[in-house]
Amino acid sequence: MGIATSDASGTVASPVTVLPAQEVLQHARSFRRVLEDYEPELLVCGRPKTLAGEDGPQAERIMRQAHQIADACGLPLEFVDERLSSREAKRILREEGMNERAMRGKVDMVAASLFLQAWLDARRM
Repeated sequence: MGIATSDASGTVASPVTVLPAQEVLQHARSFRRVLEDYEPELLVCGRPKTLAGEDGPQAERIMRQAHQIADACGLPLEFVDERLSSREAKRILREEGMNERAMRGKVDMVAASLFLQAWLDARRM
């Protein structure tokens, strides 16, 4: 799972890390450390949608897991459309000169920062 955060003003999203889904779901030490370091007030989760804007095949599972994570953290949860975020993340990383091998482990956190930024921008409008 890609993890991103915003600055204190809620203006700019930045990638943080990628953690295995099981570590996040099990509230493992690595995930607890991220929570302690960044002290989020809210969790924003990507909601997989099709290009037509409907929930994708994984949406139900992702939403169920996101609710489990938010409940375990005691934080409110919001969802944001994550369509094409991984594709855009790969494009950005390629522009930085990375090949497919160098991108491994970075795409999900960059994608998380992209859809978090979209969520932040929508809140300011």
